[in-house]
Order: sequence, then structure tokens, then C-alpha cells
Amino acid sequence: MVSAINHEILYDLLRREKTRPELQKLEKTFLQDVKEYIKEKQEFLESQKSESSIFSSKESDLIVKQMEQTARVLKELYEKRETKILSLALSSSRTKTKYDTSQLLPEELSLYESIKDSLNNTRHNIIKPILSPKSEKSQDSQENLRQVKFLNPTPKFLGKDEAIYGPFEQDYIALLPSELAEVLIKTKRVEEI
Repeated sequence: MVSAINHEILYDLLRREKTRPELQKLEKTFLQDVKEYIKEKQEFLESQKSESSIFSSKESDLIVKQMEQTARVLKELYEKRETKILSLALSSSRTKTKYDTSQLLPEELSLYESIKDSLNNTRHNIIKPILSPKSEKSQDSQENLRQVKFLNPTPKFLGKDEAIYGPFEQDYIALLPSELAEVLIKTKRVEEI
């Protein structure tokens, strides 16, 4: 199977991502295509080890340099997209605007949703108690927080306080209202730390 990605395509994708403010469209199979491209290059290098011609040595050196450049380009491309995703999630959280996320890869969509939900939850847990007319009650609720560690990945859910919690990765440490923490401890979703 020949990969749909090559060195020149990766450079072009990076150039477009750097020069345009919006996230650029990538094929949904992009990450798999990159893995396949790298695998092909590694297999070629392995096959060249058994050959001892000068030509194969020069070609192997070229492939090694291309793979190093590919790693740099891929890292830079990811970081450019990551920055745009962070900005998009922050803007969505602040303005409560639903943005078009069709340009995101499935893995990036998960990152975007996680960041946005985390920002929403943190904002809700910090600002709402301060702005609430029942400030004393809010202060009491802040004192009734418990620190817990999630034992398994947990999807987002709605708490009794109408706040959205999660999603949480395994081993994620969070401060949760005491009542909610107790329910999660009893159902073995978390342990108190």
C-alpha cells in the first residue's frame, strides 16, 4: 500500500496552516496516512541494510534526513493546529458560540471538546459563586470540596448544581463538591486523595 502522504505534501500542509488564520482541512485519515508514510520509509531503510552498494547508502542517508525533516514538520504542523484549537475552544467557552468544527480531525475534536468543557466548568465554579446573590452559601459550598482521582475515563455529566463535569481521563485529579464526590466514590469512579 502506498501512502497518500509524502514529504512535499507535509510541507505544503504546514505552509498553508502557517499562512492562514483558520484551521485547514485535513483528510480524516491524515494521521493514519502519516503513520503509513513513516512505516514505508522505515521498511525501505531496513531493506537497504542488507545491501552494501554506495547508491543504497546515499539513498538511505537521504531517507534518514527526510524522516528527520518529516518529524520536525509534523511537530510544527501539530503545534500550529493545537494553538488554533486552544484559541477556538477559549473563544467558544467565553462567548458560548458554537463554532464549525468540521475542519478538526476526530482526535482534535476530542481535544477541543475537553478544553472547552474544562474552561466552562472552571469558569462556572469560580465566577458563579462570586456573582451569586447567595454568596455565603456559595462560600460554604467552596469549603465542601473534595479532591478525588478518577479511576477510569469518565464521560461528561450534569451535576445536581447544573454544572457540567468532565470528561475526565483516568488518573485525572479534580476538586468536586462533597456530595458529588461521595456518589462517585460509592460507584467506584473515583478515590479520594
